[in-house]
Parts: sequence; structure tokens; C-alpha cells
Amino acid sequence: MGLPLELERIVVHEEQEIGPHQEETELVDLGTGSGKREVKIGTGMTVPIREELTALLRDYQDIFAWSYQDMPGLSSDIVQHRLPLNPECSPVKQKLRRMKPEISLKIKEEVKKQFDAGF
Repeated sequence: MGLPLELERIVVHEEQEIGPHQEETELVDLGTGSGKREVKIGTGMTVPIREELTALLRDYQDIFAWSYQDMPGLSSDIVQHRLPLNPECSPVKQKLRRMKPEISLKIKEEVKKQFDAGF
């Protein structure tokens, strides 16, 4: 006696490994000699469209904020990271959450992959 078809489909779907979407990119420098202003664009489009996109980005490069100095009206409330804690409450250390060994290995692999990618 097998599983119902819908339940079998769900089980198969849950067992599939889903990785991050990785598209090949090309680094394009929009700078005009004064410094590097690099952006990444996908290589999945045709060459004429890629050239049009690069020309468009060059034409409108002045609207991008390349550094914090390019954003004079930026509020520090947006830029700064704060934790809204109640000063009357003392911090509480939570207990360690254990995971199954196979899940722990997958987590370690994913963290290593993220570190190697530079995130």
C-alpha cells in the first residue's frame, strides 16, 4: 500500500535541495577616470541589449549613491543599527538549541559557503 499521490508529491518536493539562484554576471566600470564605479550586470541577455543597458547606466550614473558622502540628506536613524531594548529589563541568556546532526552539518556547509562567497 503506497502513499496517496498528493502526499507523495509533497514528500518528493520536500526532499529536493533548493540552492540559491546563480546567474553569471559581468563587472562593468562606469567610472570616468576619477575612480572605480563598478556594477554587475547579468550575462544572460543578448550583446546589443547588454550594450544598451551599459550605455543607460553610464548616462544615469550621477543618480547612484556611490558613497555616504553622496547622500547628504541621509538620516542617521536609517543608517544606524539600534536594538530597541527596555532599559528596566535585564538581558536573559537563552538555552542552547540543539539540532539533529544531519541538519547541523547542512547548516555548517551553508555557513562555510556564505563565508567563502564573501557575505
